[in-house]
Amino acid sequence: MINVTCAIIYFNDKILVTQRSEKMKLPLKWEFPGGKLEEGENEIDCIKREINEEINIDIEVLEKLSNSLFDYGNFKINLIPFTANYVSGEIILTEHKDYKLLDKSELLNLDWAEADLPIVKEFLKLEL
Repeated sequence: MINVTCAIIYFNDKILVTQRSEKMKLPLKWEFPGGKLEEGENEIDCIKREINEEINIDIEVLEKLSNSLFDYGNFKINLIPFTANYVSGEIILTEHKDYKLLDKSELLNLDWAEADLPIVKEFLKLEL
């Protein structure tokens, strides 16, 4: 089981989503950005570090949503989602192919990584 944090980042009144590159597992699927929890690291430190490394921005973590467990066959993931506010920095993608800033109503139009889908659905039920 791989423990991975991800962040639903409020960028003013939009939501930041990222597209996986062709070289990554689940190529070209859309996801909320984040990454693997390192040994001895807490979830909040992990998501802040990963967002800074992968997207070059700083975030303020707001709340934790429900974990999403998914078995992709050759690996299992425990996706640990947080909502967060954009704080500072310019978006520079180091691993992803693309990103979008979307209205909440546009989120279901994307081809999501399967583990992210329950998180998208839970997030859509939240009040902004």
